[in-house]
Amino acid sequence: MSNVDWQGKHVTVAGLGVSGVPAARALHGRGALVTVVNDGDDERSRAQAAELEALGITVRLGDGDTLPESAELVVTAPGWMPGKPLFQAAAEADVPVWGDVELAWRLRGLDGRDPAPWLAVTGTNGKTTTVRMLASILEAAGLRTAAVGNIGVSLLDAVLADEPYDVLAVELSSYQLHWAPSLRAHSGAVLNLAPDHLDWHGSMEGYAADKGRVYEGNTVACVYNAQDGATEDLVREADVEEGCRAIGFTLGTPGPSQLGVVDGILVDRAFVANRQKQAQELAEVGDVNPPAPHNIANALAAAALARAFGVQPSAVRDGLRAFRPDAHRIEHVADVAGVTYIDDSKATNTHAAEASLAAYEPIVWIAGGLAKGATFDELVSGAEKRLRGVVLMGADRALIREALARHAPEVPVVDLDRTDTGAMSAAVREAARLASPGDTVLLAPACASMDMFANYNKRGEAFADAVRQLADESA
Repeated sequence: MSNVDWQGKHVTVAGLGVSGVPAARALHGRGALVTVVNDGDDERSRAQAAELEALGITVRLGDGDTLPESAELVVTAPGWMPGKPLFQAAAEADVPVWGDVELAWRLRGLDGRDPAPWLAVTGTNGKTTTVRMLASILEAAGLRTAAVGNIGVSLLDAVLADEPYDVLAVELSSYQLHWAPSLRAHSGAVLNLAPDHLDWHGSMEGYAADKGRVYEGNTVACVYNAQDGATEDLVREADVEEGCRAIGFTLGTPGPSQLGVVDGILVDRAFVANRQKQAQELAEVGDVNPPAPHNIANALAAAALARAFGVQPSAVRDGLRAFRPDAHRIEHVADVAGVTYIDDSKATNTHAAEASLAAYEPIVWIAGGLAKGATFDELVSGAEKRLRGVVLMGADRALIREALARHAPEVPVVDLDRTDTGAMSAAVREAARLASPGDTVLLAPACASMDMFANYNKRGEAFADAVRQLADESA
């Protein structure tokens, strides 16, 4: 179907939202007969449905499980689980299922233009930051680019944009990769691997296999984390184009075909004339904002992909200097009475929280929320020596409290048994009480937010508001 005549083809789009609406519009515009099915029937869904129905697209709200009888193809939103009845019915009817990424990949170049190459990034944590760093580097090199995909910007819109791009920086989730069998990126990176979304993928092996799809068919470079052997294993298993190279990144001194750090300098021993003896300076650690270890790793991965695309070293430096991280990602909020307050509300799993906790010392840690099946023993035992105190909140805080009792029994713990709107303010005040000048109060919940907040953004905003209120009172 990559060069299909869409005229009159019956296509079912599963799910509205960031991916479904552009997919429905694009397919309808090419003459397909589109039916959108959606689980929800809320106010937002009804508004989106009205817009599509005005174009002549059929929308069925509140019924995302039934496959329309005429369907010849299903295009799904990435988060819909493979076990849904809709997909079971599609398999029984021999109807193919594509994700939004697969559709974008199949539609690229069909307007006669040379399609923009994709530099693709996946991993358990750090994807959005790395993709935005990569886009900043590519822009510094004078290239027309965009950070798209799982970052919340429609990849399909970018592929079909009136003004073509030179290259795209593409964030891909494991969900998206699962539904994108034909994807063949110019170069791809897996930043790290840790248990996440196992309910969706069924096992760690299934999750890793879907992440590894980012390497399939790479033409220039497969970028892996030299300090995470599971990512290198995925490179070994990938079927790539002849001449494609494995490129590692490390926070230590790089070997040949790696990027790494030497005396506070980010260096390249991969894309140089003599990688056995030469190293190219790219940037200083201080050019990375913020220069936390896991963020330096993100910068190295972004630099590796950019260098694979032929970007000059000066553009790596300039792009990293120009980059500004998104809110709620190890974001400095304020210094109050000699204590630094850091918002890393985006640390919604233990792997992300581990990286955040490793960046500061000593720490008063604010944690808790929805654990999503996670365990916390390894996280707590690794951070124990850095902890001045801990403030717990949220539905599954007992799991963290129990891990603290086992592995950090001397660390003071405040257990906040409340879920009202003032809970975060209370947490910040308790953290301030536990902290001494020179300490860092770190919101790195290691849990999802939906037990108390609409999303991690709202949780981070509540933290920042509470810190600013504390600062005003201390002024």
